[in-house]
This record gives sequence, C-alpha cells and structure tokens, in this order.
Amino acid sequence: MSLLDRLVKEDKNALFIGGEWRPAADGRTIQVLDPATEEPLAEVASAGPDDAVAAVAAAHEAGEAWRATAPRERGEVLRRAFDMMMDRAGDFAELITRENGKTLTDARGEVRYGAEFFRWFSEEAVRNVGEVYEAPAGDKRIFVLYQPVGVALLVTPWNFPLSMGTRKIGPALAAGCTVVLKPASDTPLIALALADLLAEAGVPPGVVNVVPADRSSEVVNAMMDDARVRKLSFTGSTEVGRILLRKASERVLRSSMELGGNAPFLVFADADLDAAVEGAMLAKMRNAGEACTAANRFYVEAPIAQEFATRLTAAMGALKLGPGMDEGSDVGPLINRDTQSKVAELVEGTAGAHGKVLLGGKIPDGRGFFYQPTVLGDVAADAPILGTEIFGPVAPIVPFEDADWAVQAANDTDLGLISYVFSGDSRRAMAVAERLEAGMVAVNRGLISDPAAPFGGVKQSGIGREGAHHGLLEYLDAKYIGTSK
Repeated sequence: MSLLDRLVKEDKNALFIGGEWRPAADGRTIQVLDPATEEPLAEVASAGPDDAVAAVAAAHEAGEAWRATAPRERGEVLRRAFDMMMDRAGDFAELITRENGKTLTDARGEVRYGAEFFRWFSEEAVRNVGEVYEAPAGDKRIFVLYQPVGVALLVTPWNFPLSMGTRKIGPALAAGCTVVLKPASDTPLIALALADLLAEAGVPPGVVNVVPADRSSEVVNAMMDDARVRKLSFTGSTEVGRILLRKASERVLRSSMELGGNAPFLVFADADLDAAVEGAMLAKMRNAGEACTAANRFYVEAPIAQEFATRLTAAMGALKLGPGMDEGSDVGPLINRDTQSKVAELVEGTAGAHGKVLLGGKIPDGRGFFYQPTVLGDVAADAPILGTEIFGPVAPIVPFEDADWAVQAANDTDLGLISYVFSGDSRRAMAVAERLEAGMVAVNRGLISDPAAPFGGVKQSGIGREGAHHGLLEYLDAKYIGTSK
C-alpha cells in the first residue's frame, strides 16, 4: 500500500492537532491535484481560523513538558525520525512526486536532504551551550542562557514540501519549542505524512501540529494574533514575506524569513567549461528550476559565451520531459497552471525583442503543467526576465565583456539569496565571491545546500539562517543573568 493510500485509508488526510486527526471544524477540504495529469489525488481537510487557534492551544499546552524534556531525549526522538525516514525513503519520495510533480530522482534527493536535518539537529539538541564570564569591572559575573522561544508557527512552501518542513521542525524541537506547521495548499500530504512519522518516532501529542489550509491569510493571521505564538518562520515569496513582517510588527513577533532569490551564475573565460555546464545543470534544473536557489541569470564572459550556450543547449536538449513517476523522466511538470503560464509569458516577452530562443520555449501539447527546458541566448542586459524569479526550466544567457560590470549586474537586484561563480583562478573566484551581495556563494559548484551550513540571504531575500548551529539559535532566546562575584 502506498503512503498516500495509507493516509487516506486511516483518515490521516486531516488536521493533526494535539496528537489527534480531525476534520476541519466547518468540514472544508482541499483537493490535491497530480501536476502531471491534472487529476485529483486526494481530499485533505482545510483548516479555518478556529482550527488554527486550537492547534496553537495544543502546542502551548504541550510546551512546558517538552521544554523540560532532557536535550538528549529530544535528540533521540529526532534521530529515530531520521532513521525511520531513511527506511521509508522510497515511500516518501513517491508521495512527493505524486503531489509536487518533481521527478523521482529529485524526490529521492529531497528525502535524503530533508532527513539530514533531523540527524543534524538530533546532535545539536545537546549543544545549547551558554556562557559565563567576568564583567570588565571585575566585581560581577555574567551568565548567558539560551532558552526555548516557545510556540513556533512554521509556514512552508510547495517546492520542497518535505525538506522545508524538516528544516524548521528539526531545530525547533531540538531547542525545546513546540510547533504548528501550515504547509502549502498545493502539497499538504507530505506534511501530514511527516506528522504521522514524528508521532511514531515518539514526539508527544501537541508538540507538532499540522494545519493544511487554503485560506492561508485567515489561518496564519489568526495564529499570529494569538499571544501564545512567540515565533514565526516563513519560507516563500518576498512579496508574502513583506506582508507577514508587517503583520508580525503588530506584536513584535520574532521572525525568520527565507524569501525569494534571483541568483546570478557568473562564468569567466578561464573556467573549466565542462564543470561550468555541469554546475549550470545542477543549479538550474534541480526540481525543474522551481527552487529559490535556482540559477536565474547566466552572465558568461564573451570569449566563451557562444560555446557555453552551445554546450548548455545540448545538455538541456538531452533531458526527457515527462511525468515524475516515470523513471525515465529528467524533468517533471511545474506545480500548477499559474506557474506554467507565468514561465511561458516570461519567455514570450524575451524572445525576439530581448534575446533568441536556442532551445524549447513552448508548452507541450497534452495534459499536465509541463514546460519545455529552454535556453535563451544573447539576452539583453535590460531584459525584464532578468529581474524576475523565473521558477521554471529557463536559462537566459547574457554575454559580458568586463568583470566589474558582471559583478555590478549580479548585484543589481533587491534580492540576495545565492550566487554562483565559475573561474579557473581561485583567487579571482574568491575575490568575486566576497563582492557578491548574497547570503551564500557557490564557487565552482552547482549545489551547496547542506544541513551543516547556514542557509539564508541578504537584502530582501530574508532574515535569519536555517541549518548549522545558526538554525538552532533561531528558536532560542538569550537570557542574561547578572550576579555579584
């Protein structure tokens, strides 16, 4: 029996509140579609404001006991969750593919990556280290403790429905916080499967609550208005992040934001072209380009721009577009019709006036939210597509003559999540990396996400960091206790 079938059969396509599965108070549901076929997969309960407040109450009630649970015990629960997820990796990957559309290869990668946050933070749970030091005057001691923030509201996106959940739940539970997770309405099933796994791993009732909802603003606002909520962690668009930050200001709610990106991918003439193309394929085509870390703008030094475009076109052209559940597919569908239409409009607006289509550029015939892998060559530096997060399998290439101009162009955005640099000169690569206005820079690599590294951006790409020890600190408050010597 598939994981999806089991969830439905056991009535776990519902809200998970206080350790119990329940329908929405008003009986409302969400219809989850398969992006590859546009056919319904399942009906899932859709929370309303009253359900959301009930979830907060459950998290608050469970908070004191979970906070008092020994760090080692919290860590062991997370370690069990890691082991269980790895044992069932195939089931989780299949569910991700069915509701998100990404290929099984990408889904398996997400399961491995997502599970690692449980393993990493199972180890970090016992590393909540405080500080003791002497005051400069010599007559006092300064004690600094790090204590759990409290109830945390976690809002996650559809593009990485499992790993964005584990990346937030892992550190929250390790720190001693309880949580309410509001997953994206396009992909609620994997969040419910995650809640079920955590309960089986030993997470007590109320510590993790999951409330899928298609009335996102109403549900999230109801929780943000609740004084028992002390923390908001959101991953999603910069536009929505701004709205939530305005709302958070009403209660001065502690907030972490992992927002949009507009990643530049710089290739210098001395780069290893094979490595640069391989890196470009990883940075662009993972999850069909539906990633905030996806390379969005390719700036390639003029002497090698044509050769890079030729090689990238060949690599992209070799990819097979098809349903994610087909083992032979390299690129699955996009998440929904709106995303498909947006990508098509961006390409149509670039072709001709601002660049030329070297590959793809069309919505294929048939059902499903597919879009062809696309390469755009000789793209003008002022093309509108360069100022928009594409979130699709489209690679616009801009030739450049001057390295300083390329760095300036890369930084000419109000976003700064990640940048990519390819060069055969390690000193130049590091010098350029230091000048790039981004929270993360990949040097001669197409993928740098790692649970042991701090993930996050600068400018309007976010506030705070996830992963590494930094991720644990996002769920801890520093308390200073001063005593006489």
